[in-house]
This record gives sequence, C-alpha cells and structure tokens, in this order.
Amino acid sequence: MSMSVSATSLSGTGELARLAVRRDRILLPAWVYVIVVAVSGTAYTFKKLYPTAAGREALAASGGGNAALRFLYGRLSGSSIGELTTWRYGIWAVIFAVLMTVFVVVRHTRADEEAGRLELIGSVAVGRHAPLFAALLTAAMANLLIGLLLSAALSALGLPASGAVAFGASVAACGLAFTGVCAVAAQLVTSARAARGLAIAVLGLAFVLRGVGDVAEGSGGVSWLSWLSPLGWIGFIRPFGVERWWVLALPLLLAAGLAALAFLLAARRDYDAGVLPDRAGRATAAAWLRDPFALAWRLQRGTLLAWAFGYAATFAASGAAAKGIGSLLGSSTALRNEFTRLGGQAMIVNAYLSALILLAGLAAAAYAVSVLLRLRAEETGGLAEPVLATAIGRVRWAAGYLAMSVAGVAVLLAMAALMTGLGYGIPTSSVSTQVPRLLGAAFGQLPAVLVILAVAMLAFGALPEACTAAAWSVVGAVVFLMLFGQALSLSHWVLDISPFTHVPRLTGGPPGAAALLWLLLTAAALTVAGLLALRRRDLT
Repeated sequence: MSMSVSATSLSGTGELARLAVRRDRILLPAWVYVIVVAVSGTAYTFKKLYPTAAGREALAASGGGNAALRFLYGRLSGSSIGELTTWRYGIWAVIFAVLMTVFVVVRHTRADEEAGRLELIGSVAVGRHAPLFAALLTAAMANLLIGLLLSAALSALGLPASGAVAFGASVAACGLAFTGVCAVAAQLVTSARAARGLAIAVLGLAFVLRGVGDVAEGSGGVSWLSWLSPLGWIGFIRPFGVERWWVLALPLLLAAGLAALAFLLAARRDYDAGVLPDRAGRATAAAWLRDPFALAWRLQRGTLLAWAFGYAATFAASGAAAKGIGSLLGSSTALRNEFTRLGGQAMIVNAYLSALILLAGLAAAAYAVSVLLRLRAEETGGLAEPVLATAIGRVRWAAGYLAMSVAGVAVLLAMAALMTGLGYGIPTSSVSTQVPRLLGAAFGQLPAVLVILAVAMLAFGALPEACTAAAWSVVGAVVFLMLFGQALSLSHWVLDISPFTHVPRLTGGPPGAAALLWLLLTAAALTVAGLLALRRRDLT
C-alpha cells in the first residue's frame, strides 16, 4: 500500500474523532473522573490511616504475604505511600481504563457498522480506515488524559514526582495496549456485543495469568506468567520504587502491533462482516423460544455466565483474604472503624464479609439494570417490532427481561455468598456455618436491588429517551452513598435514599422484616407503573 493510498484511506479522521468525543462527552469524563478520584483518594486515605513507617511496614508485610490479596491486587514491593497505592489500585485502575477503552473503540467501530452508521459515513469523503483510526485516537487520548491527571494528582498529594509520572504512564500505556485488542476484536466478529465480549474475555485471561503469576512469586514455578499479562506489567514498572522505565515499551509495542493487525484485517474483510465466519443457526427456532421469558434467557445467558465467572473468581479470592484481614489492617484504628461502619458490625471479620456482600449487591444492581436496558436497545434497533408483531404484548415482552434480571441477580448473589463462604470457610474449617449465613445476608440484598431495577423499568416506560442516563445515574448515586456516605458524615436522611440502607446486615437485626416488606412493595409499585407507562406510549 503506497503512502498516498494510506493517506487517502485515513481522510476525515479528525472530523470523526471530534464527532466521537462529542458523542462521548458525558461517558469519557465520567470514566476519567472515577479512575483519577479512586486512585488519588486511595493515596490520601493511606496517608491518613498509616502516618507512621511502622504501620505501613506492617501493612506491607501482611498484604504482600497474603496469597489471596496478591491475586486481587498484585505484587507489593515496598511500604511507601506510593507503593501501597500502586499495589492497591494500580491493576484496578488499568482494568477500569481497559473497560473504558473497550466501550469506546467498539462503539465507534463495530457498533456503528452494525447499526449502519458507518455506511452513511462511508458515502461521503471519508477514508475506509478513518473510523477505526478515529476510534483508536479517541481511546488513546482518553488513556493519556488519565495518565496525565493521575501524575498531577499524586504529585499534588506530596508523592515523589518520578513515581507519580511512572504510575500515570503505566496506567495509560497498559490501557493503550488494549486499544489494539479491542480493534482486533471488532474486526474478527460481526456484532458489537460479541466484540465487547471477546475483548473483556482477553481482559479476564490477562487478570488470571497475572494473578496466578503473582501468587507464585517467590516460589519459582509459574511466576513468569505475570510477564505474559499487560496487567502484570504495572507491577514490573515499579512506580515509586526503583522504576523500570523500559517496561513501558512492552504495552506500547503491543498496542502498535495489534493496531497494525487490526488495519490489515479491516482491509481484507467485507463491510458488515467479520474475519471469523458466523455460525449458521437452525432453520427453525425451537418451540420454547416462542415464550418471551425463554427468548430473554437465550439472549442474555452468555452475559450472565460471564458475570457469574467474574463473581466466582473475585469473591473466592476476597473470601480467602478474610482470615488475615485483622493483621492486614495492622494498627490502623481508623481503617478498622471504616470497615465496621461499612459492614455495620462490631467484629472486623464480620464487617469485612458484610462489606463484600454489600459490594455483591451493588454490582448485581448494575447487572440488573444492564439487562433491562436491552429493552431500549431492542426498541431503537428495530428488534422489538418483529416480537411485538406476534401475539406477544408489550407487558409480556418487558416481563421477560424483568424475569431474567431478577433470576440473574439471584444467581449472582448466591454465587457471591457461596464463593465467599468457601474462600473463608475452608481455611477456618467453618464452611457449614459461613455459607448459610452469607447466603441469608446475600439474599437480604435482593429487595434493594429490585427497587433499583424497578426505577429503571419506570424510566424505560415513562422516559424512554432518557432511561439509560436516568437508570445509570441512580446506580451511581446509590454506589456513592453506600461507599462514601458515612465517611463523608452525610445526614441519615440522605443515606436513607439508598434502598441498601434498609436491608439487614450480616448477622441480622434491624433493619427487619418491615423494612424489607416496604422495599418489596415499593419495587412492585414502580414496576407496575413502568409497565403501564410502556403500554400507553408510542414505540420509537
């Protein structure tokens, strides 16, 4: 391919990049804000909770020696505030940056192609590869902005400037590596959903490889697996320690190589097709798919399986870390109080387990909302019309997704309780007692999740054009109140807005049956109101 042809194929990239930024003008700042605030807030918290070198060394000894925590957070090479921050949030900052990258790149490539928008764009003076390059450019700029803001924020907190720059650069570079992964995934498959699933599966594999390698650190064996994962490279860069700047070349080379491969694949495939052929479906659908509930299950079972796998891995490792949580907190009375307030228990282990169940409930609420909002995607994509043209009415159509959401939430809560109970119960020989009580606490979260799901249903029925923003805003507000409300000393009137404030804690007690009944009645009323509004409004 000559230089002139290459230049022609990229014509219009700047305009498409500006359009992409405009379309994501709310999404991108939100992702950047969350990542930067989470990391800088962690550094600030460590400074407050562990002001002495002895306390930090005790924390480093406990955290670095706990295999479950190494699986979750990675290697810990020192006890400074910067090194503790890197250990606690380095890998997870990269994960959040990668998730942002996945949604940005796939949205502006495969999703636009699937929806027919790229066909309209291609009819004007825009090069064949301009949409792909614009998507990569947008994601790259977002990752670089995260890196710059992280460097500035950590430096402003008084951490060494070289370490802050190394941390920001490592997060940005590892995020860039996955721009290439997303670009290749968008060329391999024919749907945006499959492309996102493929990219997230690669992220999951990278997490597991890094986790297994980090757990094996110091014992030989397969510790080299961490070098195969982009998530492991941030630990090898060693921000705030003896920085290894040369490791930054690995994610940059991977990003360049995968981007080049994506352009090569894009040049060789047909429009609206993937490199991998679609699997031919059955000539006729199974009889059981005539039911809207079965159809919702068929469409969402892959998503539920992925969530369940993530829950199993995360809560098994988190439960295993509970045995050493007391020594991990060391002499920090403030941190013990934070866990106790979050969990609502007097004992620190119960507080930690209760906090895990709360996090499981909050994540399950996000899952439920994501499933229900598929109704809006089907409506705007024209997929609802063939279904509603049959004897299936709007209420039954929506009820199928509501049922799938509730069933999925129940599965995820059960998975969180089971794996947490096994992770903590096996080392302490208390599986028979831990699993049942954790199951009870987990299903105690269900009424609160149902209220959030009902709010999403009401938004879809009454405010379809704003339902996505409204539903996710509610989820975000509830997460903020539950994680930071008490730490910010917010009034109980404000905290009571969250339905999770009214569910029982790990060992029972108030809130009791009356609170749960009110939550269930509220969820039922909002759901009925949403279904009635759906019946009366026009479809897009």
